[in-house]
Amino acid sequence: MIGLASPMPGNCAGWACRSLGFSSATPAAKLSQREECIAMKRAILILIAVLALAGAGFVYTRFRAAQQSQSALASFETAPLETGSLTTTISATGKVRASQSATLYWQTSGTVEKVAVQVGDQVKAGDVLATLAQASLPQNVILAQADLASAQQALADLATQAEISKAAAMQAIVTYEQAVKDAQYQLDLFTVPSNQANMGEVEALNVMKERLDQARAAFEPVKFRPSTDALRQERKEALDVAQADYNAAVKRLQYVYDLEVAQANLDKAWQDYNKWKDGPLQADVAAAQAKVTAIESTLRQAWIEAPFAGTITQVAPQVGDQVSPNNLAFRLDDLSTLYLDLQVSEVDINLIKPGQEALITFDALRQRSYHGQVSQVAMVASESTGVVTYLVTVVLSDPDPAVRPGMTAEVDIAVAQKSGILLIPNQALRVEDGAQVVYVIKPGQGMLPVNVTLGISSDTHSELVAGDLQEGDQIVLNPSQVNLNQRPRLLFGGPPGGGEGEPGGEGTFNERTPSGGQP
Repeated sequence: MIGLASPMPGNCAGWACRSLGFSSATPAAKLSQREECIAMKRAILILIAVLALAGAGFVYTRFRAAQQSQSALASFETAPLETGSLTTTISATGKVRASQSATLYWQTSGTVEKVAVQVGDQVKAGDVLATLAQASLPQNVILAQADLASAQQALADLATQAEISKAAAMQAIVTYEQAVKDAQYQLDLFTVPSNQANMGEVEALNVMKERLDQARAAFEPVKFRPSTDALRQERKEALDVAQADYNAAVKRLQYVYDLEVAQANLDKAWQDYNKWKDGPLQADVAAAQAKVTAIESTLRQAWIEAPFAGTITQVAPQVGDQVSPNNLAFRLDDLSTLYLDLQVSEVDINLIKPGQEALITFDALRQRSYHGQVSQVAMVASESTGVVTYLVTVVLSDPDPAVRPGMTAEVDIAVAQKSGILLIPNQALRVEDGAQVVYVIKPGQGMLPVNVTLGISSDTHSELVAGDLQEGDQIVLNPSQVNLNQRPRLLFGGPPGGGEGEPGGEGTFNERTPSGGQP
C-alpha cells in the first residue's frame, strides 16, 4: 500500500511534495504538481472506499451464508442416539373364544315345566338347566322309565350270577382235586404185569385182547372134553392166564382214564373260577350297560343338563313354552380360560413359538391392555383367496369379566428381545444406493450420511449392529427433507485475516451423490 502523510490544510503543494518526495519548482510546475496531487488524493480515497465496500460485502455474504446454513439445519428434527431395550413383535388380529362352548338344543317335544338358570349363572357338569312336564312327553320317553328299571336289574343280576358261578367253581375245584388224588392213588397201587411192562395202556389192552381171543379159539375145540383131559386142562389154564392179563390191561387203562377225567374236570373248574373271580363278563356288562345307557338317553330328552362346568351365556326357554326337537335352549361357555385365534402369515409363522409373550388390546376396551401367551401353533396351513395363513392360539393370562367371547383384539407377539443396544428411530432411516443410511449432525462437521447395518426392529426403532455412530450422536429424524443436490452448506472460516495473511478457510457438509462420490 502507499503510505500517506497527514494532509495539511492550505498547503497542498507542500503536503504533496512531502508525500511524493517532489522538490521545489517554478509556479507553473507547482500548479501542475498541485493538480496531480489532488487527482491522486481523489484516486486514493476512491480506492479506499471501494476496498471498504468490498470488505463489508464479503463479511455480510459470509454472515448471511452462515445464517442460512444454520437456519437450514434448524429445520431438521433430531434426536440423540440412545442405548435401550428393543422388542420385535408380530401383529395379528383375532377374536376371543372360550376354552369350551356348547349350544344346547331340545331333543324331544313337550311343555317347559321348569327353567333353573339365567344368564350369568355358574353351573357344574350334570346340573339340570330345564325340564319338560311329564305329561307332555312322547310315549317312548314315558315307557323308557319302566324299561330302565328292568335294564338296571339285569345289569345288577350279572354281578349276582357271577358270584354264584364263582362259588360253584370253587366247590368243583375241591371235588375234583380229591378225585385226582383218588385216581392217582389207585393207579399207583396197580401192579402192571411183567408181560405189559414195556407197553402203553392202550397197546397192552390190544395185545392182551388178541391173546385172549387166541386162547379162546384154542380152548373152543376141547372145552367139552372131560375135565380130566390133559389137553383140555392145558388150554383151559392158557385161557385163564390170557383172561387175567386182559383184565389187568383193562383195569390199568381204567385207572389212567379215571385220572385223566378227574384232571380234566379239575382244569375246567379252575377255568370257571378264573372266569368269574373278577365279577361278570365284560362283554355281558357292556351289553347290559349299553341297554341302560340307551334308555337313559331317551329319558334325558325330558330335561337339559350342563355337559361341563361353565357360565350360562344364553337362555331361550321360558316356563310354559311348547318346544320341539332342535329348538334352541341354552348356550354354555367355560370362561375360566379365554383364547384368541389368530391367522398369521406364512412369512412370519416360523418366528412364533409356544410360550412367547403377547400384548393384547381390544377394540371395545381401549383403556387398558392385557397379557397373553402363545399356547399352540398350527402345523398345517389354511388358504383363502390365495393367501396362506397358519392358526396361532394365544391364551389370555389375565382374564377380565369385561373381556367376552367374540370380541376383536389386536395381538402383538414378542418374537425377539434385546437390551443394552443402540437404538435408531425408524423415521431416521433412508435407503440410498440400496444401503440403509442415517444422517447425523456433528459439531464442526455439519450433517453427514452414515451407512448402517441393522438387527432386530420394532414399529419405532431398529437395532444398530454396525455403523460409524456413537451414543449421543444427533440423528436427523426427517431425512426425507434432505435434498441430495441442494444440501445446506456451513461456513466455518474466521474473519478476513490481517496483514499479508489469506482470508479464513471455508467448511462444508460432506455430500454424497447417488453413486457415493462428491458433487
